[in-house]
Amino acid sequence: MSRYTGPACRLCRREGQKLYLKGDKCYTDKCPVAKRNYAPGQHGQSRKKLTEYGLQLREKQKVRRFYGIQESQMRKYFNMADRMHGITGENLLKLLELRIDNVVYRMGFASSRPEARQLVTHGHFTVNGKKVDIPSAILKVGDEIEVKSRSKNSPKFKEFVENHRGSTVSWLDVSPEEMKGKIVAEPAREDIDIPIEEHLIVELYSK
Repeated sequence: MSRYTGPACRLCRREGQKLYLKGDKCYTDKCPVAKRNYAPGQHGQSRKKLTEYGLQLREKQKVRRFYGIQESQMRKYFNMADRMHGITGENLLKLLELRIDNVVYRMGFASSRPEARQLVTHGHFTVNGKKVDIPSAILKVGDEIEVKSRSKNSPKFKEFVENHRGSTVSWLDVSPEEMKGKIVAEPAREDIDIPIEEHLIVELYSK
């Protein structure tokens, strides 16, 4: 299945809430969700009662769009989460949070997850001193993420340091001035602030 390349704001409108795919624009009055809070398309304003399957599907699609992953990846992460100890739904979200593109976003070095994914793909970050350019790489406790030396002088990263908002989660220790951070703990469910009912996804994939 190919990656979606259409307007990002259309995805937010389809889910009926902000997915924060456009960075700073999502926090302004220009956000299309604030202007047109209904699904896109000819019949977007008509209200339809979702079936049980429909609710489960929407939760799964919402998570996919939040983290920017494809269906095959989603299934892979679910299978991994199902084999782990603990609650499958929470394990799934934990794996998604530990993707390096999401970690870069959580560190505050990208305004959105899509931008973080692009920065990782372009090789701007190292993990434990080694360059990583695969956004889906899953990190672990103790890993140190740092902006590559050659990239630290770029205007983009200097701007991030100047406007750094700080990490939004307790499981990351971030040093904006040094442009690096460390995973100090596994993500807890209360640290994952996206409005998701993960048990619906588990029910969908368990059929």
